[in-house]
Amino acid sequence: MSILEKDLTVKKATREAFGDEIVKLGKENKNIYVIDVDIAKSCKTVNFIKQLPDQHINVGIAEQNAAGLAAGLATTGKIPFVSTYAVFGSLRMLEQIRQEVCYPNLNVKIACSHGGLTPANDGGSHQAIEDMGVLRSVPNMTVIMGADYYSTRKLVEQAAKVYGPVYLRFTRDTVPMIYDENEEFTIGKAKKIKDGSDIAIIANGDTVRLALEATKELEKQGISVKLLDMHTIKPLDREAVVDCLNIGKIITVEDHNILNGLGSAVCEVVAEEGKGTVRRIGVQDQFGQSAPYEKLLELNGITVENIIKTAKELI
Repeated sequence: MSILEKDLTVKKATREAFGDEIVKLGKENKNIYVIDVDIAKSCKTVNFIKQLPDQHINVGIAEQNAAGLAAGLATTGKIPFVSTYAVFGSLRMLEQIRQEVCYPNLNVKIACSHGGLTPANDGGSHQAIEDMGVLRSVPNMTVIMGADYYSTRKLVEQAAKVYGPVYLRFTRDTVPMIYDENEEFTIGKAKKIKDGSDIAIIANGDTVRLALEATKELEKQGISVKLLDMHTIKPLDREAVVDCLNIGKIITVEDHNILNGLGSAVCEVVAEEGKGTVRRIGVQDQFGQSAPYEKLLELNGITVENIIKTAKELI
């Protein structure tokens, strides 16, 4: 069965993928540690605490301390995963990440749940709409968001194996399970879901499922779509973007501010190549509010209908 034929009604939050994978990784490698900031239940590290208590530290509600502690552990050969919410892991910890983790290029992973608009009813204060863009601009940092449960597990596994700072972003809300457990993913390499010739759609994270639904509808209407899951926005798969310029019309879709995220990263490549047109679908440089997740996406035009409309306008 192709990905386009899959039943997308089966859903699971990608924070669950992190919770399951980190237990497996911790059992395989005693150097893997989890540093919690008193929200283990929300970040799905409770099973890790129960099964591997000697590899777990809870610093309390002190994210900056967590980053500093992780940096110290990394200097001794440990592989610490700091687990918190995306809005705290990218902003409250930013100085420590820059100075203590990225500047000395230490092997620290920042694993964050509640990315993008998925905190929903928690409101704008908890919705991390700028996190990937902020950390994309810090040297030595790798920035990743898986599209579903299985892709996230594979990417967390790889993050534990590659050396250096990595930011991993997960959803609070459930998202469709697009891939199966046999799919392979490589950090820094886009996952091509479908090839096409009329328009290219590049999405990441929880918006891949919207791009997938839009692709199905566009194909029914005779429009050939190239669809990429750009799970890593840094390092961006430049080759995959350049290949899309053979089509020349690109739509980016992301649950993130359209400034400095996936759309901006793609636009940088397109501008440097000097050809092609890009339309960015994402958070419209505005804070969120307390509302259901799907409503927040709709308020920003991050919908199947808007992807279809934008594709037709470009063509």
